[in-house]
Amino acid sequence: MLTGSLRAQQRHGVILNEANGEPVQGATISKAGAIGGTISDTKGKFIIDNIHDTLTVSATGFLSRWIIPGSKDHLVILLTPFEKELDAVVVSGTMRPVKRSESPISVEVYTPQFLKKNPAPSLFESLQNVNGVRPQLNCSVCNTGDIHINGLEGPYTMVTIDGMPIVSSLASVYGLFGIPTQLIERIEIVKGPASGLYGSEAIGGLINIITKSPDKAPLFTASFMTTSWLEHNLDAGVKFKLGKKATSLLGVNYYNYQHLLDKNNDQFTDVTLQHRISLFNKLSFARKNNRVATLAGRYFYEDRWGGDMRWNKSFRGTDSIYGESIYTSRWELIGNYQLPVQEKMFFSFSVTGHDQNSYYGATPYMGRQKIAFSQLNWDKAIGTDHNLLSGAVLRYNYYDDNSTATVDTLTGRNKADNYIIPGLYLQDEWKLSPKHLLLLGLRYDHHLVHKGIFTPRFAWKWSLKDRQVFRLNAGTGFRVVSLFTEEHAALTGARAVEINGSLKPERSYNVNLNYTNHFQWQGVSLNMDASAWYSHFTNQIIPDYDTDPNKIIYSNLNGYASSKGVTLNLELNSGKRFKSLLGVTLQDVQKVEKDQQGKAVQQQLMLTEKWSGTWAITYSLPAAGITIDYTGNMYGPMRLPLLSDTDPRPGTSPVWSIQNIQVTKLVNKHIELFGGVKNLLNWTPARNTPFIIARSHDPFDKNVEYDAAGKVMATAENPYALTFDPSYVYAPNQGIRFFTGVRLTVKK
Repeated sequence: MLTGSLRAQQRHGVILNEANGEPVQGATISKAGAIGGTISDTKGKFIIDNIHDTLTVSATGFLSRWIIPGSKDHLVILLTPFEKELDAVVVSGTMRPVKRSESPISVEVYTPQFLKKNPAPSLFESLQNVNGVRPQLNCSVCNTGDIHINGLEGPYTMVTIDGMPIVSSLASVYGLFGIPTQLIERIEIVKGPASGLYGSEAIGGLINIITKSPDKAPLFTASFMTTSWLEHNLDAGVKFKLGKKATSLLGVNYYNYQHLLDKNNDQFTDVTLQHRISLFNKLSFARKNNRVATLAGRYFYEDRWGGDMRWNKSFRGTDSIYGESIYTSRWELIGNYQLPVQEKMFFSFSVTGHDQNSYYGATPYMGRQKIAFSQLNWDKAIGTDHNLLSGAVLRYNYYDDNSTATVDTLTGRNKADNYIIPGLYLQDEWKLSPKHLLLLGLRYDHHLVHKGIFTPRFAWKWSLKDRQVFRLNAGTGFRVVSLFTEEHAALTGARAVEINGSLKPERSYNVNLNYTNHFQWQGVSLNMDASAWYSHFTNQIIPDYDTDPNKIIYSNLNGYASSKGVTLNLELNSGKRFKSLLGVTLQDVQKVEKDQQGKAVQQQLMLTEKWSGTWAITYSLPAAGITIDYTGNMYGPMRLPLLSDTDPRPGTSPVWSIQNIQVTKLVNKHIELFGGVKNLLNWTPARNTPFIIARSHDPFDKNVEYDAAGKVMATAENPYALTFDPSYVYAPNQGIRFFTGVRLTVKK
């Protein structure tokens, strides 16, 4: 009788890591204000006397939490890792592993937990909730796009997997599609030039996708999601042994959307129909002295089309019913091998192949690209104050298509873009004192046409106290001439591509001041990250939509372009179930060019907003295993590409916002259910314009009349003197939709 009474006075519970669901050993559970208490065991379990007062739960490396037990006999308590992103190990800033708080380069880190707050079928869409980063659609019909960082176009963003470049400017499109999110360890983002370490394309920013180590990954993970628009997405990953010395992590991403919808009544699809599959496999090999040896490969195939609602594949390439049909096939191979020597020397490489077979109406666009990149890296500590990083790189690029981008201007014949760029780099991290760290770097690349290219960099880190840090970064970036970008390809069906003169490599000069601070009160932590930047571009290649509505004209800017602004991120975590991440960016991106009278004229660049904001707010009910996420973004006005002065569509976009809500239920340690609403406000660009696609009823311009000078004439049938053009796009056409899904995880 006494035994039964004692059992009735006890409560059982388990302490789990909120980030990964792992048990927390050694957590202290006690009555609030009392000394001592009970300790969780190796499985995170504990037993405590039956009380109704508030409990204090604390553990090393986690935020403390206050819990009111209520009437539940079994408690499930989730602890938030303390500063898990602040102290994450990053590699993107200096190309060597270092804690984020100790890095002289400002690096933003986003974990899978962040991606789960607004589940999406691709990383391209997931980045819409990252402050200062905007996925930009470039075509209303085929829905291809790129990633803008601090207002800069996609070709200025380099995308790497595990630190290795995977393509050039198309990386911001296809590099972010088809990577199983179940296999992602974290995403690192560097804003500003990283050419000093990564070379061409890293002129405006870097997105580094770090995949999980096969040795540490769960045995099996899967996520399935479907929406009320009948979009279906599957991510899955499985780990298995290959003999005694190799571990494999195999992942698959499958996405299918085949539902025709035309809610803006222009007789064209609102969202491109897509069918894609991506296979990813990463191998880790066991070696002596725990030396690194990994090999990863990915294959991606996609069939997408958009256009007239009556279109089918029998009309592909014809001029009767308009459709934009794109077949994309690409493969990637990435490896990293630590040399069997006493020094820390690594050889890494990436090889990619891209084949695109597409038709924009009756206009074909056939493109092929192959890139090989190799790197030998030596990380050497000199005494206690210097850490040298030196390396040699070699990049091979081959690109060919059927557009004017690969036409010999002298002979008029097709000429594939084919070149090799060797390079050397040296970097020294110099610890001046416990509070001051100085980074000096220099890189030299040699291009067959552009010759030698130097890109120095400088960084200074000043640790004032505790978590208060100033970082000053300055450097240069470069981008060799490459028009292999979805921008001109997606619009080929409506506009001709014209290259004006011999294009020179683009250069940038950047300075960035970053301030971070961490505040902590009882059960509450606040991380603040603020930056101010200025980037100056010379020889910038900016597409000209304004001179001729039937053309995109590429030329080096006769002047300069600049990007400047400030950004602020605030991350608030409370032990009382609440956490939020708020971000705001103010920016001014413009070009300054001389007119015919030699006067400098300033103009805001097309499709660049002056301000933007993002948020991710989470409220959890630990006892019920329920989490509520409210995410969203908001963008200020941006200049839009009009066809003429008589174009009735607004020349500037309105303030617009995409907002989402999700409810997640943790059933047990293996199963998680989620569901919610995307685009709560049901906002689309069609709200603010008479039409999105110009002359969608006449996509082949069969009824367009021209005057003797070749300009479009206004007629009764064409009162605004327009031609067919799908380039007027700045936001998704997809309205409100519901989604639901399930996640499965098996650790062992």
